[in-house]
Amino acid sequence: MNHIINARLRGRPGLFTLYWLDGLISAIEPQEGTLPKPEATSDGLDAGGKLVIPPLVEPHIHLDAALTAGEPRWNLSGTLFEGIERWAERKALVTCEDTKSRAHRTIRMLAAHGIQHVRSHVDVTEPGLGTLKAMLEVREEARPLIDLQIVAFPQEGIESYANGRALISEAVAMGADVVGGIPHFENTRDQGVSSIHFLLDLAERHNRLVDVHCDETDDPHSRFLEVLAEVTRVHGMGARVTASHTTAMGSYDNAYCSKLFRVLKQAGLSFISCPTESIHLQGRFDSYPKRRGLTRVPELDRAGLNVCFAQDSIVDPWYPLGNGNILRILDAGLHICHMLGYEDLQRGLDFVTEHSAKAMALGERYGIEVGRPANMVLLSADSDYEVLRTQGHALVSIRHGKVIMRRAQAEVAWEQESA
Repeated sequence: MNHIINARLRGRPGLFTLYWLDGLISAIEPQEGTLPKPEATSDGLDAGGKLVIPPLVEPHIHLDAALTAGEPRWNLSGTLFEGIERWAERKALVTCEDTKSRAHRTIRMLAAHGIQHVRSHVDVTEPGLGTLKAMLEVREEARPLIDLQIVAFPQEGIESYANGRALISEAVAMGADVVGGIPHFENTRDQGVSSIHFLLDLAERHNRLVDVHCDETDDPHSRFLEVLAEVTRVHGMGARVTASHTTAMGSYDNAYCSKLFRVLKQAGLSFISCPTESIHLQGRFDSYPKRRGLTRVPELDRAGLNVCFAQDSIVDPWYPLGNGNILRILDAGLHICHMLGYEDLQRGLDFVTEHSAKAMALGERYGIEVGRPANMVLLSADSDYEVLRTQGHALVSIRHGKVIMRRAQAEVAWEQESA
């Protein structure tokens, strides 16, 4: 296959034919009208007027913990902190083969839904870093399906975990792409602040990206985001820094947020919200009214900051469900965040495509433009609105010019003709 006809592209009127050569997009030609369906033996695919988009992106997931829910015990309270306790128990049972098998099964679930770019956090609070070694192998083995960024993630802290600084430094030296952090889980506020300074310095020295689990709590006094933003501003690293979760912002008062947003805009960092996971984990200490436990997605978006949605977990101690479908997360996120207005529905896919690619600093490796990789996905509808309304799916996924996934669209058959 070397071209697609009758493709509809986001933000461009009419239909197009896309050509590629040697794995790169070679031409994007507007059509006068609908072209006839090609012969079965043709090298072309008929998009049938449906959307062709760059690949869907999963910017925040934990592949090393995927498919472990209930092993050895379930998270019965549903809280973040019991999830961390259950994972500490499961972590003692992890082997290289176990990690790689579960990661590859989960990657196939993601690729089956048109995802080709993935950022996975990998727990590096583990003497020996065996899980990281396994995931670095997975990063190479999975290239036919996805590009994988690996975050050196200190699940149990940098300052409050024994040898935490040495372990995350070793993880970066081994080849982790991104430096992570979890300041709100450190034992004291001073340790949380110190961890942010340390991880930004580490990332700057080694030219790495940054993605911090930041203020993932309902506690309105958890205010490490202001520290992360200010240190990011001082380092001038905004395009390379992401704050994940920031759910405490949903509990901040408006007066504090008014000041906070000034710093956030100066810093220019990205934000990742994980709506299904956050609404499951947060609000657990509330009676009623019960908070939704999400960050201020629409307010961040309206302020011009880069915000995207992610799955976070698939069947692990923090979230017992999930199937790899980021469009399911988008649907939930827009509902939970009160973002079903006309304008948001027209651009909903931004939150799982372009915005996520920006957070992952994919640059010219992403997008439907001449000269960029021939990576694209055919969706089952002709607009963002129709994809959302019909709970659409990825029908075909093309990577470096080759089809890696096809899905047959379900059809409804009626037993009787309507009157």
